[in-house]
Amino acid sequence: KPLGYLDFLRLEKNAFAIMTDSGGIQEEAIILGVPCLTLRYNTERPETVEAGGNVLVGLEKERALDYLKRLMEDREFYEGMANAPNPFGDGRAGERIAEILLKLYERGELRVRSSSFI
Repeated sequence: KPLGYLDFLRLEKNAFAIMTDSGGIQEEAIILGVPCLTLRYNTERPETVEAGGNVLVGLEKERALDYLKRLMEDREFYEGMANAPNPFGDGRAGERIAEILLKLYERGELRVRSSSFI
């Protein structure tokens, strides 16, 4: 039976590693600090690979298992992937945008056109 989103996120967060072919899960894995092995030859999330938190292992069973074994046996390799920088930011974009808008409003520089104008 499919899990709800929050239950699935909990599973991801508590996983040792994630093996997936889902682009969204590749994003979630690096954000959560969980090494990701992607069972594909390409990805729409290349920044996760470039950051070091995701490896494209392809569809060969032995290659995927070799990477999983390396994660289990090579602590430095595991830590490098688990601590890869999040290429999607720090989750505070909304706060920064609100601060900028508030400053503009306080200085009287915030101009909002009506939707009928647009």
